[in-house]
Amino acid sequence: MHSYQAGIIMRRSKGFKSGTRYKLKRGVRAKGKLSISKILQKFSAGDRVHIVIDSGVQKGMPHPRFHGKTGTVIERRGRAYLVEISENNAKKVAICAPVHLNLQGSKK
Repeated sequence: MHSYQAGIIMRRSKGFKSGTRYKLKRGVRAKGKLSISKILQKFSAGDRVHIVIDSGVQKGMPHPRFHGKTGTVIERRGRAYLVEISENNAKKVAICAPVHLNLQGSKK
């Protein structure tokens, strides 16, 4: 007897990117190869940055709950940066690759 015949419903998957069908979708004009300057951009401690996840790059991707948030760079760790975000009266730290960060005040 199959599970669908017995009335057993499959459990909902709760993976890292679950529920992000529209959140991580790239715009029509944003598709394609990303620029080398986006990969090689540098930040220093104290810089205010926006976390904007590029779904084409999996390495160094912060949790999707941080997409669209603004935080402060604490330090550099390897190739990535530690970004402190205040969320619900709590300080959270996200580890982000520079591809997923935009400097506050820049239009990109």
